Amino acid sequence: MAPPSLTDQVAIAFSTDGALVRNDPSLAQREMQQRLAHAVATAIDSRAALVAEAGTGVGKTFAYLVPLLLSGRRALVSTATKSLQDQLFLRDLPGLCEALGLPVTLALLKGRSSYLCLQRLQQARRGAELPDRWAVRTLARVESWAQATRSGDLAEMEGLDDRSPVIPLVTSTRENCLGSECPQYKACHVMQARREAMAADLVVVNHHLFFADMALRDSGVAELLPTVDAAVFDEAHQLVEAGVQFLGSTLGTAQLLDFSRDLLAAGLQQARGLRDWHDLAAGLENAARQLRLLCAGTLGEVRGLVKLRWDERARAPGWAPGLQVLAQSAQAVARALQELTDIGPDFDKLALRASTIVQQVERFGLPTATGHVRWIDVSPQQARLVESPLDIRDMLTEQRRAAAKTWIFTSATLGDNDRLSWFTASTGLEDAQTLRVGSPFDYRKNARLWVPVPFPKPNDAAHPAAVGALAARCAVALGGRCFVLTTTLRVLPLIADAIRLALQHEGAVLEVLVQGSQPKRALLQRFGSGRGCVLVGSQSFWEGIDVPGDALQCVLIDKLPFPPPNDPLVEARVKQIEARGGNAFSEYFVAEAAVSLKQGAGRLIRSESDRGLLVVCDPRLRQMNYGARLRAALPPMTELAAEAEALDWLAELAAGH
Repeated sequence: MAPPSLTDQVAIAFSTDGALVRNDPSLAQREMQQRLAHAVATAIDSRAALVAEAGTGVGKTFAYLVPLLLSGRRALVSTATKSLQDQLFLRDLPGLCEALGLPVTLALLKGRSSYLCLQRLQQARRGAELPDRWAVRTLARVESWAQATRSGDLAEMEGLDDRSPVIPLVTSTRENCLGSECPQYKACHVMQARREAMAADLVVVNHHLFFADMALRDSGVAELLPTVDAAVFDEAHQLVEAGVQFLGSTLGTAQLLDFSRDLLAAGLQQARGLRDWHDLAAGLENAARQLRLLCAGTLGEVRGLVKLRWDERARAPGWAPGLQVLAQSAQAVARALQELTDIGPDFDKLALRASTIVQQVERFGLPTATGHVRWIDVSPQQARLVESPLDIRDMLTEQRRAAAKTWIFTSATLGDNDRLSWFTASTGLEDAQTLRVGSPFDYRKNARLWVPVPFPKPNDAAHPAAVGALAARCAVALGGRCFVLTTTLRVLPLIADAIRLALQHEGAVLEVLVQGSQPKRALLQRFGSGRGCVLVGSQSFWEGIDVPGDALQCVLIDKLPFPPPNDPLVEARVKQIEARGGNAFSEYFVAEAAVSLKQGAGRLIRSESDRGLLVVCDPRLRQMNYGARLRAALPPMTELAAEAEALDWLAELAAGH
C-alpha cells in the first residue's frame, strides 16, 4: 500500500481527529485554512510558485507550516519583522513539531545588529564614550547578560530599547567585523547562528535580512538559500519595499559617524601618536554633519522619515562642494590608514571602509543608473543618499531560475483582484499560481462601515479638526476603545489636539495616547489594558497591531491612503507605467490605496467574537467612481448611512449587546 501523499497527510492533520486537534481541542475547523494548506502542499509537491492571500482569521501560519513540516523538505521561512520571527521560532514551530511528532531541527537567523559582538563589547568596555548615565547602566547590563547568554540575541534582554546608543557599540556591522581574524571568532554569536542555520531543517529569517544578504552576501542567507527545497514569505505585502530598501546603494551620515568613532577608538588604542586621529575623525564627522544639513535644507525640525527628490538637493549650490569635502575627508583617512594595515585586522577593516566610502561618494556624484531611482531620506537622526531599483522583479526572477524549488508568498493583503496583480506585477510572479481565501469572520453581522457625508474634503484645512471632533464623539459613546489611523505624520498632532479639545468640551475623562509620546509597545499595552483610551497613530500603526476583544471597537481612518504623489519612488513608478501606456492612477494609486485601506481596516476585527465600527473620514469613498473599487477591497461590512446610526451601533457595543 502506497504511503499517503502530502496533500492527504495535510488533510488528516487538520481533520477533526487529526494530530492538531488532539494536541489542542480548542482548535476550530476552518475550511479556508484547509484550502490554503492544500494549495501549499500541492505547490511543495510540484516545486511551484504560489501567491496566496488569506483574510484575517484564516490561520495562514499553520496553513503553510504544517505542509512544510510534513513534507520533510528543507525550508526557509521569512517574516516581516524580528518580533514575528521570534513568535514563529519560539512558539508556533515548537508547538507544531510536538503536535505532529516530528523531530525537526529549527534555527533562527537575524542580522548582525541583533547579536552581541564580544570583540566590540570588549572595546566598548575599554574606551566607549557614552552619552549619559542611562547608557552607562545599559552597558553594564549588557556585560552582565553576556556572561550567561548562549545565543547572544539581544532580544533576550528585557527592556532593552531598540534606539539605545549602546547597541551599535556592542554589535558588529559588515564594515567593522574582523571575520576570521577576530580574536573572538570561535565564540562569535553571529557565526554560531549561521552554523546552526546551515545544519537546520527549517530556518526562520526576516525580509530585511533576506534582501540585505542578496545585495551584500553578508548574513548567511545567500549561502543558505541554494540548499533549501522551499522558501516561504509570510507578510509578503512588505517584500517589495524591503527589497527596494536593501537592493540599492546607500550612503548615510550615521554610517559615516560610526566610522569616525571606530577610527578614533582604534587609532587611540592601538596606534596613538602615529597619526592625528582626532583631526582625521573630526574632519569626517564634520563632513557628515554638513551633509545632513545640506540634505535637510530648509525642512526645519524633522519628525519621522522624509523622502526628498534627488534633484531638490543635488542641484543646490552647496551640494557638489559638500560631497567634495566628504570625499576629501574620506580620502585623507584612507591615505592615513594605507601604511598602518600591518598593525592588526582592525586597521585592515578601517582601510577597506574608508575606500568604500570614497567609492560611494563618487557614485552619488555620477548620473543615476538606468532602471533605478535616487532619493534622499532625512530623519531626526540622520540623512541617507539612496539609489535603488524600482521593484524586485529581476532579483526574484534570477533566484527562481537558479534552482527548482517551491516559492510561497502569503499575506492578508496582496491586491484587489483575483490575479493579485498588485503583488505579482512588482515581483515578476505573473506565472505563479494564485489563491484568495476570505476571512471566516461574520463581518456583516459583527462590523459596520460608515463614511460620513457631508464631511470636509481631505485637502480642506478644517479636515483634521473635523476628524478629531468625530473621533471624540465616537470615543464618548464607547468610553474610549477608539483607534485613529492617520495617513501622514503631519496631521497626527492636529487630530490628537482636536480630540483632546472636543473631549474637554464634552467633559469626558478619556486618555489620548499618541504615537511618538511613548515607545510603541508601551502605548499598545496601555491601550489594550481596557477602556478609557483613544489611540492615535500613523504609518507603523497601520499593520501588525493586534488588539482582540472589546479594548478596540472603533477604527477611524482620516483619509484614503493614496501614495504621496511627490514621493521620488512614486514618481518614478508613475513614469514607468505611463511610458508603457498604462493608467498610473488606476494601476498604481488606486491599487496601493486598496491594499493600505484593507491593512488599516484589518485592525478592527481580530477574532470571531469581535464587533466594531470602521469610519473612513473621506467622502471620496462614496462620491468618486473609484470609491466602489476601494469599498469592494474591504471586508463585507454592513454599511451605515448616518451618524445617528453609527452612534447607535457604538452604544449597542458599549452596552455589550
